Amino acid sequence: MDTSARRYLAIFLACALAALALISAVNYRVDPYLLHQWDSPLLQRLRPTTEKLSVWGKTYAVARYRPAIVYIGNSRTEMGLPTRVRALFDGKSIFNSAVSGASIGEAMRLAEHAARVSHVDTMVWGIDAPSFSLELGTAGVEPGLTDPGPAFFARRALLNIKRGLTVDMTRDTWRILSGTYDGVCLSSLALDGQRDESCLTSRHRTWTGTARAFTPRLQEFGDGLGPTAPALQAFDASVGKLCRGGTHLRLYINPTHALTLDALYWRGKWDAMETWQRDLAQLAQRYRSEGCDVRVYDFSGFNSITSEPIPQVTGMREMRYYWEASHYRDNVGHFILARLFGGAVPVPADFGVELTPASIAAHHAAMRAARERYHAQHAEETAYLRHVLTLPREPK
Repeated sequence: MDTSARRYLAIFLACALAALALISAVNYRVDPYLLHQWDSPLLQRLRPTTEKLSVWGKTYAVARYRPAIVYIGNSRTEMGLPTRVRALFDGKSIFNSAVSGASIGEAMRLAEHAARVSHVDTMVWGIDAPSFSLELGTAGVEPGLTDPGPAFFARRALLNIKRGLTVDMTRDTWRILSGTYDGVCLSSLALDGQRDESCLTSRHRTWTGTARAFTPRLQEFGDGLGPTAPALQAFDASVGKLCRGGTHLRLYINPTHALTLDALYWRGKWDAMETWQRDLAQLAQRYRSEGCDVRVYDFSGFNSITSEPIPQVTGMREMRYYWEASHYRDNVGHFILARLFGGAVPVPADFGVELTPASIAAHHAAMRAARERYHAQHAEETAYLRHVLTLPREPK
């Protein structure tokens, strides 16, 4: 290669590197996905209803904020468990670190990350039988986001700079700079990690909306792979780590609509669900005997909240307690927190039962009896569910 060709190649490479560096720097500065923000004016920027890379922003924010109370779970906890309840926790800081699509394996990584980067006093952890597996979820917990080790913020800065070289981030940065970003609601970071209700009520929403979302959400719940034995084993180890770190734990089974639990029954998964609940009760009792403050509550089943009539029967456009079959509103979240921690909010007497080895048999007998009453009193809804479970699955 002659001198002029080498000079040309060197100039070309230098220009390419300069262009990439500029793109990454602009993306890092604009930060369309709020990858490295906490308590900054950028949190007030309106964004589309779909929150991209939420787990990136939350793993960074929890390290900056260092909250005392941390919520863990999937989209049910993220949407339904309110954060503006400091009085309930004597003014302690609260952050909802739950992320949409998280499997129990991903939730464990987020829980342990929060305990490493913050002095977590109490962790409130929402769980579900179908998502209780080690299969990869859709939360996007990428390598490096929750890895242990020193210099967390330096390592995250390098990851964020690398992420700034992607096409999608560059495209959204341009949309923000050009004023064409379709912003309709706030990032969850603006609400201490809880999803903005405006994202769920906007006309731009895609997957929520009470009536039309019932069928896919019921199918999704019934098709879940959990609970599995390897997931329970890993969960046990994760709870042990948190206990040894001094974290108080409140585990709760999410109050999805009664039809979701009924879907497990018609899919032949009821016995596995009962065994899982029994194992959770024994797990909590074992750690309590070792001095750990851990309790587990069941808010699922057939109670006055979960048995709310559905739009297919009532003709109503919205429900009081649910967005659709799988996700509850934060008025239900207030009931959950009140049952777990007390407070002034009156909770329906049949909503929320602590699971212990001594109470689990009676609880399961009551659930089975309530299920049969539900079938008798809600025949139209039961028939709808059984039909839904025979339908082909919609492509995701």
